[in-house]
Amino acid sequence: MSIKVLLADDTALMRTAIAALLKAEPGIELVGEAANFRETLALTETLKPDILLLDLRMPDEREYSAQFVKSKIVNNAGCIIAISVWNDEHAIILAKSFGASILLDKAKLVSELMPTIRQSYSNSAQSIIGGV
Repeated sequence: MSIKVLLADDTALMRTAIAALLKAEPGIELVGEAANFRETLALTETLKPDILLLDLRMPDEREYSAQFVKSKIVNNAGCIIAISVWNDEHAIILAKSFGASILLDKAKLVSELMPTIRQSYSNSAQSIIGGV
């Protein structure tokens, strides 16, 4: 059984790079890609991914508060992993407000993404999700 991942990032180049990592990994299935929060909400509801990789900053962020996004996705995604180029205290707080179980630095995705997805999936399957 594969781990279903939905990727939400506003930058096409970043989506392409992350998608390549995901597609090269056995047992991981990229089920969809979103470029903004509106698409993320719709795809999360439709696809019900095991893991949502969620960029914290997207072009329509003023239209969709973190609390609103969280309320719409938390029941449709097994686990939310936030991704960002920012990893300061503000980014950690923002990631938590989206319901993320962890915040990953985009600069370290090559080495940290797959182990984090597998661990997060395992934790969510056991209903033991830790905080950011």
